[in-house]
Amino acid sequence: MQTFSQLGPSEIFFIARRDNPCTRAQLWFTGRLHFRQESFGFRLKNRVEYSARPVPPNLIAAEKEEAKAVLTLFFKKQGLSNSVSVRIINKSDLFIDHLVSRLHSVHKARYLVGRELTTLEIRDSLVPYLEQLHEEHGDLLSDLVVSFPDPPPPPAEDRPVSSPPATVTQPRGLTDSAADTRKLRAVSRVSELDTEGALRPQTLYLLDLGLNLEQIKTITRKFAAFPYYSLEGKIKPVVEFLLDLGIPKSDIPTILCKRPQICGISLTDNLKPTMAFLETLGIDKNQWAKIIYRFPAILTYSRQKLISTVEFLTQTGLSEEQIGKILTRCPNIMSYSVEDKLRPTMEYFKSLNVDVAVLLHRCPQTFGLSIETNLKPVTEFFLEKGYGIDEIGIMISRYGALYTFSLRENLMPKWDYFQTMDYPKSELVKFPQFFGYSLQERIKPRYELVKRSGVRLLLNQVLSLSGVEFEKVVKKKMMKKLVSDHQSSSELL
Repeated sequence: MQTFSQLGPSEIFFIARRDNPCTRAQLWFTGRLHFRQESFGFRLKNRVEYSARPVPPNLIAAEKEEAKAVLTLFFKKQGLSNSVSVRIINKSDLFIDHLVSRLHSVHKARYLVGRELTTLEIRDSLVPYLEQLHEEHGDLLSDLVVSFPDPPPPPAEDRPVSSPPATVTQPRGLTDSAADTRKLRAVSRVSELDTEGALRPQTLYLLDLGLNLEQIKTITRKFAAFPYYSLEGKIKPVVEFLLDLGIPKSDIPTILCKRPQICGISLTDNLKPTMAFLETLGIDKNQWAKIIYRFPAILTYSRQKLISTVEFLTQTGLSEEQIGKILTRCPNIMSYSVEDKLRPTMEYFKSLNVDVAVLLHRCPQTFGLSIETNLKPVTEFFLEKGYGIDEIGIMISRYGALYTFSLRENLMPKWDYFQTMDYPKSELVKFPQFFGYSLQERIKPRYELVKRSGVRLLLNQVLSLSGVEFEKVVKKKMMKKLVSDHQSSSELL
């Protein structure tokens, strides 16, 4: 290993752009970037190490796609839109090479023994580095990424006023062409034939699992690293593990379509430890087959993300047993951002005097709804109908699923029909589950039967009883009414 210090930007640029620097090997440059702002811009100081060692081309391609995914997500978390993030990534091939080379430098011991990095390990290695660069360079990070390994251009206020740079808007087709080319290359790999005219072993294996070529291509369009995964090293071990958990073979295609990244996770280093950790939180280990089928992404999240969500649930007052049940029934709650989704939703329901712990336990999926699009319109609907905040809070606490229904297709038509029923508004506060029953198949037929029978039942009795019990109650009420009417007639005589 040789080390070069105090290389200027042009020298780094030369090393980074060399084509095929050595046979059957990839030249990597690694190090930490330092920029010092001066009166006329920035000075780049970088320590570069290179080591000629064989690296499989398919592994390089897969790791590049993983690095792009990490960088795109990082930019989106900084507030950039998806389209802007993608355009930056399309112009940052050299920086992507730098990220991959950093992985090889940090984890060189792993590569020496032939062990590939998992998706989580790549993310955990790159995110702290990107956060460090962002802390140092702030909003200039996107410029750094695009101009790497040259220093980024100076800020606009440091440029001479007499010669402002011309603004050139690049057509969207040009900025997206690189990404499209990579996707097309990855998709074509799916149906690529070898010298004997056979499909790749990875493709044949996936076809045997029940996926078709179009499904595999759809997965690849969403996650371009997938066709580069090793069959024996990644895909097959994970699939066999899922089958051993009791997941039917027929469910494997659905799981892979939902979260192909699961095949990039190490069984021993990540997947099994994550499952063991979630079991300590109360997840029922006998339900893993159902949990993974519902939400396979839960196994691809970092330990820190899992911990932060559980800490939030604990802060709401939920017990360990209740948290375990929530994660078992609704594992996708782990996908919700604590600061952007869970906490604001908690504060909103608190403003309605709702017991958040009770609501989370009864209907955790409510916390995946948009406050502006879903929650506020429903609250305003009931306020307009004359209910108070406290009454609405009681309704939500008694029936957490209330806010998961469509306002236009569910709540409005059922409210309109309720207006024709002989019940006071307060009956819905007592029994908000009314909105969970089918209007055409349950509410209308039963209420019309009660009305024809001439008896009176609580709204709860009309809807919640089974068919047999409902008929018994109606007949019993009719008999009482007949006896009462007969007695009244006798007294009159």
